Amino acid sequence: MGFYFKNMFFHKHPYQPFIPKETTKLIIGTIPPPRFSTKQLLDEDVNFCYGSKYGLLWPIFDRIFNLNLEYQNSQNAIDQRKIFLTRNHIGICDLVESCERERVDASDLGMKDIKLRNLLKYLSENLTIDTILFMGGNSKNGPEYLFKKYLKSYSIPLNLTSNKPPKIHHFNLNNRIIKTVSLISPSNAANRSIGANPLYKKLKKKENTYTTFDFRLNQYQKYFL
Repeated sequence: MGFYFKNMFFHKHPYQPFIPKETTKLIIGTIPPPRFSTKQLLDEDVNFCYGSKYGLLWPIFDRIFNLNLEYQNSQNAIDQRKIFLTRNHIGICDLVESCERERVDASDLGMKDIKLRNLLKYLSENLTIDTILFMGGNSKNGPEYLFKKYLKSYSIPLNLTSNKPPKIHHFNLNNRIIKTVSLISPSNAANRSIGANPLYKKLKKKENTYTTFDFRLNQYQKYFL
């Protein structure tokens, strides 16, 4: 759902959390691009979480797991993704339930009056979840940034485990330790920051054909395989 109110675009998340039984890893981002809420999808969009034709999460999974996915606005493409997630005990529950925007774009920075989902409720209902995988880091309004603020409102600290990229934290929820990993965003908007990464520069120097996609692939497969 999306509509204008007082010259602001009301941007509501179009999908309910997808958390299969026995999920162990939970993907957390912010909110899909506005066209997914207004149902003005492109032919190569998939009407499901991270379904943008420009996004890289599903191409990364496709490469890691040899899925041979369809990239089109079809029910079969949706079903392929749900089957994969269920079989691999992976869930998706973005943080932002709704927000307002002055400009109708997908920028996290452009989100105002952000309403968050009750992540602790979903974690308490799914006791097998032991790892949260943020689709992006601690930049303002990014998933790690918002999650820290969310936990703080419940007086739960997010403790640093490792500051080496990807940054790893952990927190205690009812005597249950849950790990968080801040992966590089699958959005192409993150390509500039990857290009400035010293490790990427080193690998690119060794192999000229090495790409920002390859860099994400190397990071993601460590935590999803």
